[in-house]
Amino acid sequence: MKSKNRTKRKIYGAVMQALVRIASVAVCLLVIFMTGYVLIKGIPNISWELISSSPSYLSDRVGILPDILNTLYIILASLVIILPLGVGAAIYLNEYAANKKVVALIEYAAETLSGIPSIIYGLFGMLFFVTAIKWGYSILAGSFTLAIMVLPTIIRSTEEALLAVDDSYREGSFGLGAGKLRTVFVIVLPSAASGILSGIILSIGRIVGETAALIYTAGTVAKIPESVLDSARTMSIHMYSLSREGLHMGEASATAVILLVTVLLLNTIAEMIARRFAARQGA
Repeated sequence: MKSKNRTKRKIYGAVMQALVRIASVAVCLLVIFMTGYVLIKGIPNISWELISSSPSYLSDRVGILPDILNTLYIILASLVIILPLGVGAAIYLNEYAANKKVVALIEYAAETLSGIPSIIYGLFGMLFFVTAIKWGYSILAGSFTLAIMVLPTIIRSTEEALLAVDDSYREGSFGLGAGKLRTVFVIVLPSAASGILSGIILSIGRIVGETAALIYTAGTVAKIPESVLDSARTMSIHMYSLSREGLHMGEASATAVILLVTVLLLNTIAEMIARRFAARQGA
C-alpha cells in the first residue's frame, strides 16, 4: 500500500513538474515572439527624422520627438506625486498602524483600486481634474490620474519589501537608542530599497503603456509642452492614433520599438540602482 502511494506521489510530482516546465517555456516563447515581431516590423521604419522631429500635417511628416519628451515628463510627474503617497502609506501600515481593522480596510481599498479598469480612471480624471478643478487636458491632470492608478502597486510592493526586512535590524537600532522614525528612515527603508524599486519598475511599465486614461486627461496634442498645464500626447497615444487611422502603420511599429527600448532602459537603470542598494546593505 505504501509503495503504491509512493508511486502515485512520484507520478503526480513528475506530471506537475512537466506542466510547470511547459508553462515556463510557453511564457518565454510568447515573450520572444511578441518582442521579435515588434522589432521585425518596427526597426526598418526607424529613422533619425522620425525621432528628432515634430509632426507636420502639411508635409505628412510623422515625428515623435514631442511624444518621447511627453512620455518622460508624465513618468517623472507621476512618480513625484505617487512615491511620497505610496511609500508613506506603506510605512504607516507596516510600521505604525496598530488597528488591524483599519489596516485591513486600507489594504482592501488598495486592492479594489488595482482592479478598476483604466477607462474608469480616465473618466474620473476628466470629470474631476480636467473639469471640476479646471486643469484642462494637461500633464498635471494625466499625472494625478496615473498616480491614483499606480498607487496600489507602490503600496503593496513597499509593504512586501518592508516585511522582508528582518526584525533584528529594528531591534538592533532600538537597542542603540534610535527612535522609531530614525529606525524606519535610516535602517529599514534602505534595506527595503531593492523591493521598493521593483514596485517602481512595475509602475513605470503601467504608466508608459497607459492610453485610455491619458486620452481623457492629458489630451492628444502633439507638441512639446511649455508647462504642466499644457496638453501632451505620449508615445502610446501616438501609436493608438496612427493605428486607428491606418495610414502610417510603419511609423506606428517604429514607435512601438522606441517605446519598448525606453521601457527597457528605464528598467535597467532602476535595476542597477536596486543592485547598488543591495550591495551596500550586504557590505
